[in-house]
Amino acid sequence: MLKIYSMNYLSEHIRREEQKSGKKDWQLWGPYLSERQWGTVREDYSANGDAWNYFPHDHARSRAYRWGEDGLGGISDKHQYLCFALALWNGKDPILKERLFGLTGPEGNHGEDVKELYFYLDSTPSHSFMHFLYKYPQATYPYQQLVAVNRMRGKTEGEYEIEETGVFDESRYFDVSVVYAKADANDILIEITVSNRGPEPAPFTLLPTLWFRNRWSYKPERAKPLLRTAQGGSDWGHVHASAKTLGDYHLFFETADRLLFTENETNQEKIFGKPNPHPFVKDAFHRAIVEGDTNFLLEKTSGTKCAPVYSGTLAAGESRSVRLRLAAFIPEENPLKETFTNVMRLRKTEADEFYAQFTPPGQNPELARIQRQAFAGMLWTKQFYHIDIPLWLNGDPGQVPPPESRKKGRNHSWKTLNNEDILSMPDKWEYPWYAAWDLAFHCVPLAMIDPEFAKNQLILILREWYMAPSGQIPAYEWNFSDVNPPVHAWAALRVYEIEKKMTGTGDTDFLKRVFQKLILNFTWWVNRKDSQGNNVFEGGFLGLDNIGIFDRSNDLPEGGHLEQADGTSWMGLYSLNLMQMALEIACTDPSYEDVATKFFEHFVYIAEALNTFGEGRISLWDEEDGFYYDVIQFPDGHYERIKVRSLVGLSALFAVTIIPKSLQEKVPEFMGRLNWFRNYRRENKEYGVMEEREDGTILLAMVAEQRLERLLEAMLDEDEFLAPGGIRSISKFHERHLYQLSLKGRQYSIRYEPGESTTNLFGGNSNWRGPVWFPMNYLLIEALRTYEAFYGEPYKVEFPTGSGEKYTFTQVADAISRRLVSIFLPDEKGERPVNGGVALFRDDPYFRDLVLFYEYFHGDNSRGIGASHQTGWTGLVAELISRI
Repeated sequence: MLKIYSMNYLSEHIRREEQKSGKKDWQLWGPYLSERQWGTVREDYSANGDAWNYFPHDHARSRAYRWGEDGLGGISDKHQYLCFALALWNGKDPILKERLFGLTGPEGNHGEDVKELYFYLDSTPSHSFMHFLYKYPQATYPYQQLVAVNRMRGKTEGEYEIEETGVFDESRYFDVSVVYAKADANDILIEITVSNRGPEPAPFTLLPTLWFRNRWSYKPERAKPLLRTAQGGSDWGHVHASAKTLGDYHLFFETADRLLFTENETNQEKIFGKPNPHPFVKDAFHRAIVEGDTNFLLEKTSGTKCAPVYSGTLAAGESRSVRLRLAAFIPEENPLKETFTNVMRLRKTEADEFYAQFTPPGQNPELARIQRQAFAGMLWTKQFYHIDIPLWLNGDPGQVPPPESRKKGRNHSWKTLNNEDILSMPDKWEYPWYAAWDLAFHCVPLAMIDPEFAKNQLILILREWYMAPSGQIPAYEWNFSDVNPPVHAWAALRVYEIEKKMTGTGDTDFLKRVFQKLILNFTWWVNRKDSQGNNVFEGGFLGLDNIGIFDRSNDLPEGGHLEQADGTSWMGLYSLNLMQMALEIACTDPSYEDVATKFFEHFVYIAEALNTFGEGRISLWDEEDGFYYDVIQFPDGHYERIKVRSLVGLSALFAVTIIPKSLQEKVPEFMGRLNWFRNYRRENKEYGVMEEREDGTILLAMVAEQRLERLLEAMLDEDEFLAPGGIRSISKFHERHLYQLSLKGRQYSIRYEPGESTTNLFGGNSNWRGPVWFPMNYLLIEALRTYEAFYGEPYKVEFPTGSGEKYTFTQVADAISRRLVSIFLPDEKGERPVNGGVALFRDDPYFRDLVLFYEYFHGDNSRGIGASHQTGWTGLVAELISRI
């Protein structure tokens, strides 16, 4: 008899310790299946790098993937050898619903956009309990309508969403719920429930699908795995899955109408116009169910893809559940009866009690619900990610070689990059690949519930099969060479601090591991992004897409050279983070005091460069405006400030830390060198970046006190940066004052845009010209808390600016946090600002408690914008809730 762990909320901690020690791999199985493998760079073998059109959605059901798999509400093992997901049909759709649909980048008027409604409702860190919900319309899915209407809409119009098509009117949809519960690390119980929310009976077909990722087609010598029928019971069926790489698994399922088998292989006839060697291709189930042709599958009892089929009609309000179990052994008893029921109930109880530890007594239950869904989304957006750049460039043996053009095209210089891991994704549909700076922010809320996973993610991205030999960190799949803000060190420190607070012990071995690699990356920045050698940095767009008047990653107009306020500020923050790491390690290993001094001095040089006039140039600080701006240097030697009031200027606030007296006493050699250096800079009348309290506490900050007041005056002004839902990315000042720069007769301009982007810069897929973004808000909040730790209670600022009300830094940080959290809270009418007034989410009782964590938020009304199921860095809301 299988032992069932049953210590309630402690059970998840036990599983975490077993995972960490290697005793049991509870994370062997998880939600690692992508929601979109089609249209990705890694599946693109075109000559011109047109990933969207080379492998479109219409090919996905018929064409075997090379580098991964996708599915609906699915799971896989961590190497993605074996996959499980849902396939659905409402009796009307032209295709089986096997994966999520959305618009490609060129199709959407504001870039790519998923056109489905689905929700991550629950998951524990070990994935011992997971819950996913999909809303499936009973009307014909409006594929062509969504494409056609969005194609007609311009940049100044909103995106045409699925709820606007009318397919959810009168609640004519199915709720498709899938719950996973682990009886053991390799024993997963699955319960799928389909509920008719509509007013009339409706037909429904469910195909819970199990399949092997196609690895054999690309290496013919590799043994092909096998799924085959096996002996079942009187009321349950059995499929035996056998693969040399994974071992034997068994899928048990309630007696179905029929059991279908096929092969996970490309339909050559449909895709390439070539004859198929046999009819058992990837889309055979589509032919059998949608086209009603099942005869060719009747005699097939094995393959590499299979599905039991459950069909019927659900009355209005009726629900039907189906049980399955995927296990590495054959239970002695009925696999779907008593043990199944007990484990399902127990895992749900354990999940409830695990998350109860984050809910203070008396807390608004809405906050707990939002936080738990945010955590669930963070855990559900883990994904198996696989790409081997040399193999991707040169092609597989025995396959048609890729076009020669790709050897000089996208990502061709990343020949050491070879990724095959579980990674935290920004979003598994719109961004089904890792993004370095997104991942860093993901690790903060992840550290609250699974610090080991968070630490391993930060280590992983620095490993030699990710980081380039030069020290550059890969940015994201569309261009690994793009430059994201250097926040990895900040995230590592934050994760370290969160775990230390939870356990009482800091993992300095973790700090040492990341510190060693981050030194390489810091050196890459210094050598590559300070072209003038003056401690003023460039970096390009730095993840902020269209925040500038032109693309900062490309050659500038008239051959200009850009000195960036944000690039310089990020490097100031980076220097402080590495200094802090070195000091923390030096408390037990004094050899790190030397390198702590190095990064302290780096910070001083960078902070001075940001704030002072350099020889022959103008400062990035504008004394008249009280703001930091980018500066463009022209070939003839003259300079001009780009006077856009944006997060570029506010980013100087990020770089701040304190060195308390208690720490100073543990690092005497460092303090001796710090004091000598401080006195030396004072004698030379350099810009002061250091303050000291009477008790000896030291403040290091890019922004000194006088300039701090002026920056905060702008940031906390509701006519500038302070929005109902946080801090805007560009000041509302530019709603009234269009900024223009004329260069040799050509006009470059920028205006405040609170919602979707109206420019094609970076494809128009995201907008940094006004909306609220969580990661930058989080850094500003953290900075305010650090200033409070130094200045204390007596120091207060006006909040909002012009109100006459004075608040401490902590009170301001809390107030901004509450504004961010309020995006998701229902008001007195039951409307959550995130939903933008969509009646479906307000009026339908089966939508009312569901929360979407968008990519960013409207600067005036907090409506969710961008990737609609983006949990990624918006999951930071879970950490903010824990502190308000």
